[in-house]
Amino acid sequence: MENGIVNKVSQSGLITIDLEEYYPAGQRVLFDIKEHLFQGLILREKDFREFIKNEDWNKYRDCYVALTCSADAIVPTWAYMLLAAQLEPLAKKVVFGNLETLETILYNEILSKINIEEYKDARIVIKGCGNLPVPKAAYVQITSLLRPVAKSIMYGEPCSTVPLYKQPKA
Repeated sequence: MENGIVNKVSQSGLITIDLEEYYPAGQRVLFDIKEHLFQGLILREKDFREFIKNEDWNKYRDCYVALTCSADAIVPTWAYMLLAAQLEPLAKKVVFGNLETLETILYNEILSKINIEEYKDARIVIKGCGNLPVPKAAYVQITSLLRPVAKSIMYGEPCSTVPLYKQPKA
């Protein structure tokens, strides 16, 4: 018998899901209406419509855009709708909220298309610690999606995992 090194992780039958692999490529842009408020407090319709008319919207082409207002101001709903109407033909996606909200919505759409049945009775590791801004909401969503079908769900790396769920023995 040879004394070779055995990679027990590769023989374990674990399936690793790396949510970074689902990260949609493209520039993220936060559009803050604050920059278009009169005295930082009021959105004046005439001025805002003039801005809409004169803005070069092509700079948002193929971007993911989050619309927000970071000022403590009352912004009418129609202002966000007007921006969305301008951005929709150019941007990949337009959402209301901050950049984390944008990422959460993108992941909701992507993860809802996964065929969960492929993971029936599987032992799954959801990979953690990465370089891309995968929202915590995506980890919660994938866990919720997998729990009804998976044999077990763990978080981390295959060599060092945190157990999250184990299917009860029948």
